Amino acid sequence: MKIVALSGSIVGSKTKTAMLKTVEMFKQKYPEHEVTLLDLAEYKVEFSDGRNYFEYEGDTKYVTETIMAADAIIIGTPVFQASIPATLKNIFDLLPVNAFRDKVVSIVVTAGTAKHYLMVEQQLKPVLAYMKAHIVPTYVFIEEKDFLRKEIVNDDILFRLERLVEDTVVIVDAFKAIRMKKDEEYDF
Repeated sequence: MKIVALSGSIVGSKTKTAMLKTVEMFKQKYPEHEVTLLDLAEYKVEFSDGRNYFEYEGDTKYVTETIMAADAIIIGTPVFQASIPATLKNIFDLLPVNAFRDKVVSIVVTAGTAKHYLMVEQQLKPVLAYMKAHIVPTYVFIEEKDFLRKEIVNDDILFRLERLVEDTVVIVDAFKAIRMKKDEEYDF
């Protein structure tokens, strides 16, 4: 299974810290799976101009093709101005409308305050659903107070990240079994 952990911001450290912890948990619990961290701060991604994702070059091509090849994507995003960062929105714009068909997408959000949790429900989940993602129903919301010196210090958050990792793998396997059963209905 190919899993992409997408850190959707080019500034700050909390989202990357959360995604590094998530990747570490994946590698410990499921070493047989291929996990790739895409930290957008490390890539020069062009703005979407309407071309197909495979027509871009360099970092933009690498990032989009890596996402398209994944079975599961864990999106890590901070909340900026009660919304997702432009860098993450640009990734969605670079991909085709059906980019997440047959892919499981789970979500990790970092925010300064609990008041921003609705951003996931009202903005991020509808975009992912529109792009045909199988969304893991629960997500991990991490506040400012859960971090200390670039480490997650809230044990409940660590437990929920571990559960998100497990749920992501279980849901990928479940949808794979459903697709196989559906494919067996066809006799060609």
